[in-house]
Amino acid sequence: MLETGTDAPAFELPNQDDETVALSDFAGEHVVVYFYPRADTPGCTTEACGFRDAIEEFREKGTNVVGISDDPVAELKAFADKYDLPFDLLSDADGSVASAYDSYGEKTIGGNTVTGTSRNTYVVGPDGDVVGAYEGVSPDGHADELLSDLDDAGV
Repeated sequence: MLETGTDAPAFELPNQDDETVALSDFAGEHVVVYFYPRADTPGCTTEACGFRDAIEEFREKGTNVVGISDDPVAELKAFADKYDLPFDLLSDADGSVASAYDSYGEKTIGGNTVTGTSRNTYVVGPDGDVVGAYEGVSPDGHADELLSDLDDAGV
């Protein structure tokens, strides 16, 4: 995990509409950067819909949300459309951005070793530094947990 207080690694990735989104687009604002393993799977859907359902509360705090996985753009588009997700989903096809955020590598699923994205979340502050880090999060209630922590931090 990246430590709080460190610079968040810069990125530029295509979103579900194949438009480039960069971390620098959010300069001066807070942004939740959440990594998830696979679009339209049960846990990832629960997590994404939690952010969807709380998006207005995040916006009221001046906080943006982006999700990053190694899914291709077309799969992100289908996922975003199916669940009416009102934030960017970014395609990190080669896992390089997730790797920079210590959120990509080998893991065991059902007894099999696979390489992919881990379910981690970072909150990046207005100056581009990591102000919150969450490893191996539970998809259910994660958005509410972040909102509570943002409240505690005075955001």
